[in-house]
Order: sequence, then C-alpha cells, then structure tokens
Amino acid sequence: MATTAYAVYCFEVLAASLERREALTLSQVEVLWSRYGNSTQAEDDGEEFDNYDMEMTEDEHDEDEGHHEVKLESIERDTSSLQPSSISGLRISSPTTGSSTPSTQSTTSSQAAVDSTSKSSSKSSFFSFGHKQQPAPPKEEEYPLFVTWNTINSRGHKSLRGCIGTFNAMPLSEGIRSYAITSAFEDSRFSPISLQELPTLSTSVTLLMNFTPCSGPLEWNVGTHGIKISFSYHGRHYGATYLPEVAVAQGWSREETIISLMRKAGWSGRSSDWKKVGDLKCVRYEGQATTLAYSQYREWRTWADSRTKE
Repeated sequence: MATTAYAVYCFEVLAASLERREALTLSQVEVLWSRYGNSTQAEDDGEEFDNYDMEMTEDEHDEDEGHHEVKLESIERDTSSLQPSSISGLRISSPTTGSSTPSTQSTTSSQAAVDSTSKSSSKSSFFSFGHKQQPAPPKEEEYPLFVTWNTINSRGHKSLRGCIGTFNAMPLSEGIRSYAITSAFEDSRFSPISLQELPTLSTSVTLLMNFTPCSGPLEWNVGTHGIKISFSYHGRHYGATYLPEVAVAQGWSREETIISLMRKAGWSGRSSDWKKVGDLKCVRYEGQATTLAYSQYREWRTWADSRTKE
C-alpha cells in the first residue's frame, strides 16, 4: 500500500541532493512521519477540549468543576503517551540495499546524487544509534513504481515537471530514492529541477500492480487502469505508458487515450489511422498513489528539526 511517508521521502531525497546534505533513510522517515502524525493528533485533541471548555456557560462550569478536573487529568495522562520522544533517542537499523540502474538513462551528476542520498544516515542529528546490535530488518516490499513531480502555481493549477519510473519490481527504499532523483533531473522533456523551485512542487509515488495483457487496445477502464502499449510502425518499435490518473485528469475517452499514448511514443500517423497499426499490444495495470505538497513536507521537516532542540 502506498503511504504518505513515501512522498515525504521523495522530497527528503530531492531536498538533500539540492542542499548538498545527507538524506534520511526511508525507515527513518517512516518512523518520524508516524510520530509527527501522533503529535499533531494529540494537539488537535487538546484544542477540541479547550474549545469545549470555553463554550460552557458559567453555571455548567461551576456544576461540573470537580468532574472537569478529573477529566482533564485523565486526558493529560492519555495524550502524554502520544507525545513524540526525543528523536535522538530513536534506534533504527538502516536497511542496506544493492545498487540498481534505472531503466531511464542517467547522467553522471544524477547518479552521484543518488549515491550521496543512499549513504547511511548514522551521523545525522536526527538519530543516535546505540552499540547494541539491532535485529535484521524484515525483507522490504518490492514494486514497480513511478515518481511524478508537478509544479503548482498561485491559482492551484498543476503542471507536469517530471515523471519517470520502472516496470521492474524494486525494493521500495531503493526504487523511490532512485526515481525521485531521476524524474527530477533526467526527464528529457524538462530542465532539471532547481532548489528555487522546491516550494512550488508536489510529488506523487505510484506503486504498480495487477498487470494483465489486453485482448484489444480498448479492453481497460478509465479511472481504474494504467495502460502500457507497444507496437511497430514502418520498421520501428514504439512503446509508452500512462498512469491510471492521466486519462481522468485529461478527460479522455479510451480511444483518445490510446491515440495520445501512441503519439507520446513517437507515432506520427493520422488519428483516424490508429487502428491500422496491426501489432498494437496493450497491457493494463492498476496503481496505488500517494501525493504530497512541499508545504506539507516543510511543516514535517520543521517539526523534526525542533525535536533535536528539546
């Protein structure tokens, strides 16, 4: 299942590369994101109680004063267990992953960024590892995946800024780290993302599953399936894919989606001739996506930074 922590990790990896610092590992981000959620929930619960108390009439407050004090004491005990402990007290065994080459070509600079972010974060101010040997972590889940970057303007309009992924199953920490960098820096349709652009970005991580060959190019459902096509035309081989959300976002029918996907692959025939491409093969798949805006990442990171000062 795609979790919000995966999108947080994309921002963490990209920001660390642009800021020339070490990135946290995925396992560290997952722990911190969980503690952050518990912390904000506890604060929300406290605010709701305060609002209730303010809305009481004077008579109600007097009548329930003794009982009110008991309830407050109880709430303080309950929420205290939700407060995050100092981050420096966490002990996490950082997973070790092998190297993998993304299916999209990468330049030396982007590979260096991937290598930099894959280093152990044991020196990070966020975590202090004890000398006691940690148990081996459970085997990581592996999925084909895509990482998408979008820019969001002042009116909330979203524009694609980069999207690259793989149909080969990869361990999540390795796959997300690799394609967060590759899609930000190596999508040939765009210039590399810069540090100044970070505040305008949102990111999505899509895990792919349930791949099924189609008996025909229209044997799939808009809003449910992503589509991967391959075909030959005039002696050349073509291939391309659209994630499940693309056709919905564009308002396309299945036929319009196939024609657009063929053009994305490089086909230049007339729209009315798409059915004449005799060996058009189609595979449908499903995806689980999670999306995060930079502002949400920044709030989390500020919270995480503050834990080291307590």
